[in-house]
Amino acid sequence: MTTVQEAATEDELKALAEQAGRDLEDAPALEILRWAVETFGERFCVTSSMEDAVVAHLASRVRPGVDVVFLDTGYHFPETIGTRDAVEAVMDVEVITLTPRQTVAEQDAEHGPKLHDRDPDLCCALRKVRPLEDGLTGYRAWATGLRRDESPTRANTPVVGWDARRRKVKVSPIARWTQDDVDAYVAEHGVLTNPLLMDGYASVGCAPCTRRVVAGEDARAGRWAGRAKTECGLHG
Repeated sequence: MTTVQEAATEDELKALAEQAGRDLEDAPALEILRWAVETFGERFCVTSSMEDAVVAHLASRVRPGVDVVFLDTGYHFPETIGTRDAVEAVMDVEVITLTPRQTVAEQDAEHGPKLHDRDPDLCCALRKVRPLEDGLTGYRAWATGLRRDESPTRANTPVVGWDARRRKVKVSPIARWTQDDVDAYVAEHGVLTNPLLMDGYASVGCAPCTRRVVAGEDARAGRWAGRAKTECGLHG
């Protein structure tokens, strides 16, 4: 396996990512992941919100035992934790669970209860963004399940790009997929999905900030409903 040199500079990694984004734009998801695994080896991981295990499943076909990083915010639905546990039990992956520096109780003591209602950006920063930055320290590249059809803010997602905030290569192998593509892959391979997807939720995040969607809404409409906020900060 040919991996990128450990001594590669940030500028070299950025150029590598941007070139790969152009070269792999029309490539199948498995080919994109194969490039990532061959390029970064053990310094590559998949992140998963456990909405479904599609990208984790794809990556496990290329690299059995691949690291799958999950953020346990302390606010997840029980169904999400159950999906995480099921993925760990039945798939050929290594699930790594990250937790925030503070428990919910400790955060409540410092910032007051229900910070997610009063300042959701700060809550996401403390319980998602910072833990992910801590957890990705040992990796040079990470994969996400972002898709361009999910919302206008994700419409220009590259299949491989440069994550300037974390100074890492960011791989989105199913960026060009539609919901129909996801559904077809799940059906063909029997991939685990969060039960809430069958109960009116189109996108699954933390319980206090997620609701069911109604007909005609985009998949992200149930997240932070009634607010201008559309992203938790992990992806923009």
